[in-house]
Amino acid sequence: MAEKSLPVSAQPRIVIVGGGFGGIELAKRLKNKDVQVLMLDRHNYHTFQPLLYQVATGGLEADSIAFPLRKIFKGYKNFTFRVAEVQKVIPERKILETSIGDIKYDYLVLATGSDTNFFGQKEVEHYSMAMKTIPEALNLRSMILQNMEEALIEQDAHIKDSLMNFVVVGGGPTGVELSGALAELKMHVLPNDYPELDINNMDIYLIEGSPDLLGSMSATASRKAKDFLEEMGVTVLTNVRVLGYDGKQISLSSGQSIPSKNVLWSAGVKGSIIDGISPDMLVRGGRIRVDEFNKIPSLDCIYALGDVAAMVSDEYPNGHPGVAPAAIQQGKTLAKNLLKIINNQQPEPFKYNDKGSMATVGRNKAVVDIGKIRFQGVFAWFVWMFVHLMSLVGFRNKVVTFVNWVWSYFSFDRGTRLIIRRFSRESMTEDPLAK
Repeated sequence: MAEKSLPVSAQPRIVIVGGGFGGIELAKRLKNKDVQVLMLDRHNYHTFQPLLYQVATGGLEADSIAFPLRKIFKGYKNFTFRVAEVQKVIPERKILETSIGDIKYDYLVLATGSDTNFFGQKEVEHYSMAMKTIPEALNLRSMILQNMEEALIEQDAHIKDSLMNFVVVGGGPTGVELSGALAELKMHVLPNDYPELDINNMDIYLIEGSPDLLGSMSATASRKAKDFLEEMGVTVLTNVRVLGYDGKQISLSSGQSIPSKNVLWSAGVKGSIIDGISPDMLVRGGRIRVDEFNKIPSLDCIYALGDVAAMVSDEYPNGHPGVAPAAIQQGKTLAKNLLKIINNQQPEPFKYNDKGSMATVGRNKAVVDIGKIRFQGVFAWFVWMFVHLMSLVGFRNKVVTFVNWVWSYFSFDRGTRLIIRRFSRESMTEDPLAK
């Protein structure tokens, strides 16, 4: 069924699975070349994941960080897009099994990104909240607001504490930024929305299993981020692991137990792997090992890039960092290499240009590492805003996000505190009766 709906072409077909940063850049670089490009994604939009936490905390609407994939490639004569769930790859037949039928490929590029890694803790996975997609961010926003509404009418002090305690697990950029956003909600927004509640009873915890926050950044950035968070009222616990979570209480390796119905998990990621890729091809973090040309060594004409790929080297023993610049740079190089391979030319090895790392903690508070340059505070915050604003796809999204940020800065408000769809805490799935 899928094949019959696709354009007929004598040119080699390059199938890209995933419309993230890497997949988009690859397709852009193949514009109007002598190849047929087919992109598959389960959604019809690209998500700007670095700002998902702002959707979850009411700072932005979801459509501000999403952009239709078809619109990105408008006017590309050799490009086709299909909404499809890729179920399996059969390398020996060069076929993808998908939700819309089997699809043939000449060259396959896996740009499927990453999923949340719960490290085998099934109970934690069931009851805690992840934030890797727009639906998950909207669920998280609904859960936060629903718990505030329920805390208003709850008479049991212990249950009320669990509704107002927030535990963020994972001290990477996502965990730090989410903790800071929650702290700003507590300081500036929730006291006005819920004057009947004593918001001082709302506690925010950030749990990190290693000794430092922002482990991929400098010691200066780590230390300053922790200082910023503690100034904002966040309790930062390092060298502490989560032992279990039953939906009501989270147990920690320090012996502490925290009553909470708001556990937000950002402690790790793993590659989003489709069936047909052997576990033997995976390395640490569930990523696919690739060579210096982004090719999966043991598979013919199959490549991987971005978060799902691990190009292991002496400089990067765990592969390149799972950030947008790495995926974009790999997409650029792979596009050139695929054209060279098709024309029987020698491809060039990928070399990563590390442009630095940054994380924001809150208003006028951010940390930036660019090479050996380290800076924090107000200027770092403006740099963070500029880089993220310019990285958004679509002019409208840039304008809407900028206006929202300006409004929030001067009004100390977040305007999208809406429960669009109710969320069931007990099952951690959408409540079908509330649709």
